[in-house]
Amino acid sequence: MASLQTEFEFMLPKGFIDRDGNLQRKGTMRMATAMDEIAPLRDPRVRSNQAYLSIILLSRVVTRLGTLTSNDISPGLLEGLFSADLAYLQALYNRVNAVDFDSSKVCPTCNRPYEQEPQEVGQTAEVGG
Repeated sequence: MASLQTEFEFMLPKGFIDRDGNLQRKGTMRMATAMDEIAPLRDPRVRSNQAYLSIILLSRVVTRLGTLTSNDISPGLLEGLFSADLAYLQALYNRVNAVDFDSSKVCPTCNRPYEQEPQEVGQTAEVGG
């Protein structure tokens, strides 16, 4: 019986300091639903600043961040991430929710999906994990 992986562990490049002063870097993200993508469009923060869409969206799909669970992960918390960590989560979201994503192509060492970067004409493909 085939199974579909819907949650993915990650390690933030920089991390954040929690309320107790501990560096938190590990987390989990789940695949997005249609409602995860629709609901943020109703948010006034997104209507006034389209760049805020990713913050709201990520706050819905990140299920664990360090010792915090989905109930504790808010847009306000994600606003405080370093830009490198936000960019990392946005890239992970795009990989996990890509139309051609195949969860069977996951690195057995780091549990990250293999990806193939878009290439310009004449370049050879690089595969990374």
